[in-house]
Amino acid sequence: MRYPRLLAAIPGRVYLLVAVILFAASNSVVRLLTDLGQAHLMDGRNPITFCNVLFVGNLCALLALIALYYPQLQWTQIKPLTKKDWLGLLGVSILAGAIAPALFFKALELTDVNNVVLISRVEPPLGLALAVWFLGSPINRWVGVGAAISFLGVFLAIVWPSAQGDGMPWLEMTIGRGELLAVLGAVAAAIATIISKLSLNAISFGIFNVLRTAIATILFFVVGTVLFGIEHFMDAFSPFVWQWMMIYGLVIVVAGQLSWFEGLKRTTASDVSLISSFSPIAGVFAAYLLLGEVPTLAQYIGGGVIILGMMINQVGVVKLSESRQVAPSLAFQKRLDADAGTGFKGL
Repeated sequence: MRYPRLLAAIPGRVYLLVAVILFAASNSVVRLLTDLGQAHLMDGRNPITFCNVLFVGNLCALLALIALYYPQLQWTQIKPLTKKDWLGLLGVSILAGAIAPALFFKALELTDVNNVVLISRVEPPLGLALAVWFLGSPINRWVGVGAAISFLGVFLAIVWPSAQGDGMPWLEMTIGRGELLAVLGAVAAAIATIISKLSLNAISFGIFNVLRTAIATILFFVVGTVLFGIEHFMDAFSPFVWQWMMIYGLVIVVAGQLSWFEGLKRTTASDVSLISSFSPIAGVFAAYLLLGEVPTLAQYIGGGVIILGMMINQVGVVKLSESRQVAPSLAFQKRLDADAGTGFKGL
């Protein structure tokens, strides 16, 4: 009885901070795992590929979500879902559960972790722009300016290295495949959030997360099997992969998700926005500690501008939360906004 009381006494902000740190470290941990697999080849193959990490990671996430939301997983709550709901779930599962993680994981194979961490921050401002455009979501000047500055920071993180050359550097911008895949991953995640808001407001957040993860896991396995053959996943269930994926799954996926959802229940939207603003700092710091990646000048400049934009955005979020209360019917959208604000969670 002592431990539940201790856990209940922990402030919601602490849960959110733990979750943000774990999610921010996920990119570096994935790179460590793939490097580890490269050093322990099986018949000339790296057993810890991004496909195996994504597939097994989704399985771990699914088990954690089922345990967390088991009381909501009743047929009486699933049966009323309409065709529109299922189509929306399918679209979100494809974009946010399969395409976006696959793009982020592939980007990690091709570029620095710091680049993926910073470039993926294009998701929140892009999601905000899409929400205003398609949904007419209310914002104030602070939120809009903060989002624009954050987007500028992502742009600087990409363009600044070309500014070190001669001639007209701003016309010589180049973007590598890894950076491009990270941008596309952020775009896919932002579109998935908009689809969720447009078509899935009637679904409870627990059922939404469980069904999305289940559908994404099945789709990813089926598509991978069709494109690459069943042998593509032949190492996914090897003891070597699972001994490391259990650590990844339990620490990053399970502990991160449980801390995140517990924090969401105990905090306000402004608290979530404030703590999520530490995500890029935590991601860069994790890359330095775990991989020895020292930020470049471009990453320092772009990251600084991104953090400035997030601070300004935080002022706007606080003002919005003071001016209006979130109605119960908007609870689903509030939690989607919170999820989008943290960026990629390593799933």
